[in-house]
Amino acid sequence: MKKASFAILLTAVLCLLVNVVRSQEQQAYKIGLVGFYNLENLFDTINDPLINDEEFLPDGVNQWNTEKYLAKLHNMAYAISTIGTDYTPDGVAVLGLSEIENRHVLEDLVAQPEIANRNYQIIHYDSPDRRGVDVAMLYNPKYLTVTGTKSYRTVVPDEPDFITRDQLLVSGLFDGEPMHFVVMHWPSRYGGEKRSLPGRLAAATLCRHITDSLLAEDPNAKVIMMGDFNDYPTNKSITRYLRAVGDRKRMKEGDFFNPMYELHQNGIGTNYYRDVPGVLDQTILTPALLPGDYSTYQYKNAKVHNKEFLKQHGGRYNGFPFRTFAGGVWAGGYSDHFPVYVILLKKAE
Repeated sequence: MKKASFAILLTAVLCLLVNVVRSQEQQAYKIGLVGFYNLENLFDTINDPLINDEEFLPDGVNQWNTEKYLAKLHNMAYAISTIGTDYTPDGVAVLGLSEIENRHVLEDLVAQPEIANRNYQIIHYDSPDRRGVDVAMLYNPKYLTVTGTKSYRTVVPDEPDFITRDQLLVSGLFDGEPMHFVVMHWPSRYGGEKRSLPGRLAAATLCRHITDSLLAEDPNAKVIMMGDFNDYPTNKSITRYLRAVGDRKRMKEGDFFNPMYELHQNGIGTNYYRDVPGVLDQTILTPALLPGDYSTYQYKNAKVHNKEFLKQHGGRYNGFPFRTFAGGVWAGGYSDHFPVYVILLKKAE
């Protein structure tokens, strides 16, 4: 009995110490969170004759109606509201998004009561994707002042009819510091990994071009590349074309740092392909964001936001992301991807 009481007391003391240390860290440093989330088909219920949205109409195969749309909005807003709140009550300051149909669904999303008080602002351009899905970015104006935005088209040599999602560049002042964000959703592996690879290599080449242009203007530019890459940190589109490596000790001049590499190697997934977890959703950093004296915002850690409520429980897919649809049947979940985010720290004045 005494041993049990001692164990309970020891556990309580350890928990108290952890909370004290975390509180001291939060007082000593400013915390900024930058994340990405594939929302898995956030469509409205209105037919757009310019895109292939027939699946997500009331008379479509998914019988996508107002009730389901509102449930999806609630789920997405709730999930976003929880990202990073273990570290700061403001949650994620900058959030890249993919698989959203248009600006209208984003306006509905940021108005949801779960996140309305954060006053998220929207950056969005229409992409030429055949399914009609785009990338976008939400940002909290408390942290970021936007100074410029641009959308870039991905072109595959020798494939003039190739189209996919554009890449979004947003530049601004993150708590007063110049910072850039590139939001992407690279071409899928539909039709096979090898057959579809040229599209992802072209996307990697474009991302590298965007970031190299920023670095040419400022060699110390802080750039965070984020998105659903549809490739893993070990694939050549990431390692050879984007030149993103997972070991800071092995970085050469011109390399970027991929903090998601270690998570992938440890079997932590953001998505499950053929029942195998892997990190398709990544955040990649230029060297200026790597840890130093933290006199400016610098990288501290990378996280997969895989809270229990975002997971499927029970059955064959136990632990997988809890999806909106499963096997063509409405499941009422969140997304087939987990969100990811990086923690940036800066010494408080």
